[in-house]
Parts: sequence; C-alpha cells; structure tokens
Amino acid sequence: MHTIPINASWFEGAVSVAAVDGGLLPLRLPWNERELFHQDLHGSAYMASGVRLRFATDAEELALTFAPLWDSWIYGHHFDLTIDDELIAGAPAPDRGTRARFTGLPCGEKTVEIWFPQGSAVTLLELRADGACQTVPDPRPKWVTYGSSITHCVRSLSPARTWPAIVARRRGLNLTNLGYGGQCHLEALAGMMIRDLPADFITLKLGINTVGGSMAQRVFYPSVTGLVRIIRERHPTTPIVLISPIAYPPNERTPNMVGDTIESMRRDIEEACRQLVALGDDNLCYINGLEIFDEALLAQYSEDQCHPGPDGIEVQAERFDRVVMEKLLERGLPIRA
Repeated sequence: MHTIPINASWFEGAVSVAAVDGGLLPLRLPWNERELFHQDLHGSAYMASGVRLRFATDAEELALTFAPLWDSWIYGHHFDLTIDDELIAGAPAPDRGTRARFTGLPCGEKTVEIWFPQGSAVTLLELRADGACQTVPDPRPKWVTYGSSITHCVRSLSPARTWPAIVARRRGLNLTNLGYGGQCHLEALAGMMIRDLPADFITLKLGINTVGGSMAQRVFYPSVTGLVRIIRERHPTTPIVLISPIAYPPNERTPNMVGDTIESMRRDIEEACRQLVALGDDNLCYINGLEIFDEALLAQYSEDQCHPGPDGIEVQAERFDRVVMEKLLERGLPIRA
C-alpha cells in the first residue's frame, strides 16, 4: 500500500474543497463565501451527502484516513464504493472514527467512486492503495438537486442509498446534492450558488422548511419565481423541475404560525411555474410532491410524519425516478433510459 497524492479535482458532488488541518474538506457551499450564508446552514452544508472521490485504479485494496467524524445521531457513518454506478462495497466507520478500508475489489482497471457519509463532515487526510490511481473525466450529465432534509437523507442506511444517489446511479448521472437538513429557505444566495454550478438539469424541491414560519405566503410565491430567475441568469435553457412538498400531515390544511399551509405552498409553486412558462420559460415544469410521496406512504414509512425512513427512501427513489426522470426522458434529456 502506498499513499496517493490527491487534490480538489478528485472530488465530485462538492461545491468547493478547502485545504484545512493538513487535509481536504469538501463542502456543499462556496468555502470563500461561507460567512455570507446563515450560520444555521453551515452544519448541514458541511455534511458530505452526495460527495465522493472519483478515480481510475487497478487497486484491489483502498484505505482512507480522515479527521474524526462527527458524532452520529441516527444510523452511524458509512463509506460506500461504487464501480460503474453499482454499489460494490461498504465500510462502516464509528463516531469519531478516522479510517475506512475496502478490500477484495475486482482486479484490473476500473473507475471507482467512494461516497462519503451523508451525516458528517469529512476532512480527508490520506488515500492509500495497492495499485495505481489517477483522476478520470466524468462524461455523465450533471444533475443539481436542491431541497431540505428529505433530500439530504441522513436517515439513509448509507451514502450511495440516499434517494438522489439511487436515482443518479440508475440513470448514469453526476450528482450534486444540495439537500440541507432544515435549511431550504429559498435564499437568494442559494440561487446564486446553483446558478454558478455546471448543470445539465436542475430539480428544486421546495417548501417544507418554510412551514416552520420563516416565510409568510406573501413572500413565498415571489421567492420561488425569484429563485428560478436567478438560476436562469446562467442556465437560460437548462431543464428545471419545480417540486412541491411531499405529504406533511401536521400542516397539510392546518395553517402554520404565519397562516400558510402545505396545500397553499403547492398551489403557489404550481402557479409560479405556470406564470414563468407563460412568459416564455419552455424548459420549466412542475411536479406535485404527493406524486412522489403521499400521506399513505408517509404513514407506512415515516416515524415522525415528515421524514421517510430507510425503506421509505428506497420507495421515494423509485417514485421520483418514475415521476420526474421519465418526464425528463420524454423531453429528450440525454440520460440513461
């Protein structure tokens, strides 16, 4: 085993990669602008949901060393290894753990992705291998998805089994997951970040975090339209899918502290899409979140009336793939059928 020199170009799914404490820290926000974002967003954005190392290798054994992982409050930490989008191996890592190892990999040249834990920041200190490793271009279409904890998926059993990761691997996509637990509040800075990322298509799963009262209905509708307009500054024709909240029984029809409901949010997002399309945005479409996860599914797969558990995340992946990806295929997007 020997040490492989790596740099930021080895990472996929990160918005930026910072050199800190003798290692590399991938983040899901711009490192140099991080203090412009609300402090509450930082914790979620440092977590590595969807972040992975991608490289070609003939190694049969790989090992990572990293700074101690954050304490997990749910299912613990895992690293996953995929080859050609197929999940090959997993490596559990304990709280405050510093090492993960993969052995018995297929012999010969292959392109691997090592997926980092979705519930922790990971400062990578060292990659070791018993063979050669080098960066390799990623020709897959780039998918950027923005959302809440339901997109972040800390409840997934492992990082390659979040619903965005499952869909991305099935469809052959290069994923950037901007799901932030509790922090999808449609900020202009989030729109600017998405605007500046390369993307072949974008999904915006909006609404559920604002039900806590951070945004009144008077502000919600123009915030949706404003978010799309900001992204359109550099993605004028990129397909964008607006997705309203999945089921949330506590506020489906019961107003929150600022008088809004999940039902009214769905109406507002659909109307925002309709108005933008009427003004000429032919590459925008709307999906009702209930088509992806309705109240019956939530009752079956959620313990808190909000977040699907591990089995529910798998169901959500299946339904998102059928409802959203099939629509994009019909529009001619070059994704794997």
